[in-house]
Amino acid sequence: MAERPAWTVRTAGPDDASALALVGAATFLDTFAGVIEGSAIVGHCAANHTAESYADLFAKGAQAWLGEAEGGAPVGYALIAEPDLAAALPGDVELKRIYSLSRFHGSGLGGALMSAAVAGAAEHDRLLLGVKADNHRAIAFYRKQGFDPLATRQFNVGGKLFDDLVLARPLS
Repeated sequence: MAERPAWTVRTAGPDDASALALVGAATFLDTFAGVIEGSAIVGHCAANHTAESYADLFAKGAQAWLGEAEGGAPVGYALIAEPDLAAALPGDVELKRIYSLSRFHGSGLGGALMSAAVAGAAEHDRLLLGVKADNHRAIAFYRKQGFDPLATRQFNVGGKLFDDLVLARPLS
């Protein structure tokens, strides 16, 4: 039986923007290559997974947690920020991103990142997130973490619209 890869989770900050961008683009490509058109993936990552875009999120009050493999390589992260979802109510916060490299799936990293995000969001009423409506693996993970369907929306990936589910988890 293969040994599970070792990792740690720590609070991330503006100095980690490049690491978050690297993991964000790598995991988005890994998850959606062959599912979403390549030019849409490249456009999405060029706009949303840059060090500057993460620095901007931190400047607006985002919180993040970084998963690192032995030796310090970034392998996953979670990031919460003010919601921009139509279904959001006062007191809500959004889990904007929770990603891990596929090699670390099943290692417990996703659960540890979710626990960090939930703890970081504790002063809020609900934690919301959007997930591609046909990403069954992610939806199953979120349901196991206490999220329930709340609404639907369309999500723009590189100029192409996709159906998303909006899920919510009560925090109080």
